Amino acid sequence: MSPRPAPARRFTGWHMLAILLGMFGTIIAVNVVMARFAVGTFGGTVVDNSYVASQKFNHWLAEARAQEALGWKLQTRVDEGRILRITTSSPMGPLYAATMDAVAIHPLGRAPERKLHFVNAGGGTFASQQPLPEGRWLLRIEVREGRNTARFDDQVGA
Repeated sequence: MSPRPAPARRFTGWHMLAILLGMFGTIIAVNVVMARFAVGTFGGTVVDNSYVASQKFNHWLAEARAQEALGWKLQTRVDEGRILRITTSSPMGPLYAATMDAVAIHPLGRAPERKLHFVNAGGGTFASQQPLPEGRWLLRIEVREGRNTARFDDQVGA
């Protein structure tokens, strides 16, 4: 006589409850983790009101074309004392008589933005009057010379 096989276990409501709780628990846990990462790394909005931004778009395009026609270029660097130095150039040479201001923005919004004012260091180079803290910074730079104004975005730091 051969040994009798063990009786098969029945699938009960408790088994189904365990499967459903495991499945939905996994889904909820992944969603919570992803939501925390999303909220913790997003620094804010691109524009406050997309409708208003869309109404200004053609004006922004015209400004961009006018700035491109100027042919101005900037080169940014941070020296050992964390002073931001910006070297200017144009098709006619360095911008000796320009004035410049900038706003340094932390990319994740974890540090307050800083307004930077510049002094002419000679030769078309401008130096910030205050040092820039360690880290990575996004720069919104405005350069004015005569009746011309140009705006640049750049970044410095690690």
